[in-house]
Amino acid sequence: MGKKKRVVKIKKVKDKIKASKKKVSKFIKKNEVKKKANDRKINMGAIASEIKQALVKEQRAPVAKLSKKNLIERKTSKNGDKKEYVKTGIEGFDALLDNGIPKGNSIIVAGGTGSGKTLFCLQTLYNHASKGEKCLYMTFEENEERLVNHMEDFGWKPKELIKKGKLQVTRINPFDITRNVDALLAKQKGELLIDVDPVILPKNFAKPDYIVIDSLTAISSAFTGKEDSYRIYIEQLFRFLEKTGATSFLITETEQVPKIFSQTGVEEFLADGVIVLYAIKHGNVRENAIEILKLRGASHQKKIVAMQITSEGVMIYPEQEVFSEID
Repeated sequence: MGKKKRVVKIKKVKDKIKASKKKVSKFIKKNEVKKKANDRKINMGAIASEIKQALVKEQRAPVAKLSKKNLIERKTSKNGDKKEYVKTGIEGFDALLDNGIPKGNSIIVAGGTGSGKTLFCLQTLYNHASKGEKCLYMTFEENEERLVNHMEDFGWKPKELIKKGKLQVTRINPFDITRNVDALLAKQKGELLIDVDPVILPKNFAKPDYIVIDSLTAISSAFTGKEDSYRIYIEQLFRFLEKTGATSFLITETEQVPKIFSQTGVEEFLADGVIVLYAIKHGNVRENAIEILKLRGASHQKKIVAMQITSEGVMIYPEQEVFSEID
C-alpha cells in the first residue's frame, strides 16, 4: 500500500472516530437536557405543594380562635327602622355575613350524610345558650342523650345549660305529627274553628329564642304517599315558626352535591335562607365545604369555602375558597 493510500485511510478512520464522538456527545447532551427537565418538573411539583400548604395555613390562621363577642347586633336602616341581626358564634361562618342573619328568620341547613349539618346547628345553639338565650333542639331521629353526649365529645358543657333552662333537646316521633294532619286539612278547608299547631313546643320551654328542627326529611317520611298533605303541613310549619319570633334552622338531607335543597323544593322557597354543606369527593378523600346560597334581608359573600370538623367543633375558613366541579 502506497503512502498516499495509507494517509487517506487514516483520515477516514479519524473522521469516523470524530463522527462517533459527535454522536456520543449529542446523546449525552440530549439525556442531560431530559434529566434537567425531569428534575425541574419534580422540583416544581414540590414547590407548588409547599406554596399551597403555606397559603392554606395563612388563610386558616385568622379563625383559629372562636370569638367571645356578642352574638346579636342592632342596625338602623336608611328609613330609620332598627333591625336586629344574629350571629352563629362560628366565627369563620359569621365572617361571610355583612351584618348577620336577620332575627326571626327561618333557615334551611341542607347537605349530604356526614357534611356536618347537625354539628353546625348544635354548635350554633350552644353558643347562644352560653350567652343566656333560650335554645330548643327538636329531633325526629336521634335520641336526646346521644345528642348531648355528642356535644360533650367536643368539650362543651350542655348539661350545665340544660340545668339552667337555657338549652333543651327534645325527641319527637315524626308519626305523631300525622295525628294533626287531618285537623290541619280541616282547618285549611275552613271546617275547624280551633287553632292547630304543626308542632307542639314543650310546655316548660315557652318562647325559645332559637329552634332547630332535625329534620324535615324525617317529617316527610311520615307523609309517604300524601304529598299534598305534606305541602300544607310545611306551609303551616313555616307560618308557625314565624309567629314564635324565634330564629329557626331546619335541617334537610340531600345528595352530597345537591341541585334541590329540600324534599319538594317548596321548603327552600318558603325559607328565608338556605345554607348548604358539602362533602366533596377528591379521589379517595372528601373535603368539607359550606356556602350561604340564599339569605333574605341580608347581604353575604357568595362563595363556597373550606370547612373542617375538628375536636372543638366546626371550623370554617372564609378566605379559602373551594374550587371544585360543583354545578
